[in-house]
Amino acid sequence: MTAEKYEFSPNIIRVKKGDHVRLVIMALDGAHGFKIEALKIDQRLPKGEAVTVDFTADRSGTFPFQCSGVCGLAHKKMKGELIIE
Repeated sequence: MTAEKYEFSPNIIRVKKGDHVRLVIMALDGAHGFKIEALKIDQRLPKGEAVTVDFTADRSGTFPFQCSGVCGLAHKKMKGELIIE
């Protein structure tokens, strides 16, 4: 997964309930963050460094994620969805 002004790619992630999820995220153009508030995940993403986020998808639903490091004018538009089926 990548983070770059002002988007995550992919910005929709689908997993099954009960899955162990490992996201490897790299910020390509500067520091960003990755936050899923409902799952208590908030990880800094330094530029050019692969960061691993591990968690168990323990409940079904659609959980928005967003950049948690202010990265410019369109920062608030940098978001996506984790869908746990």
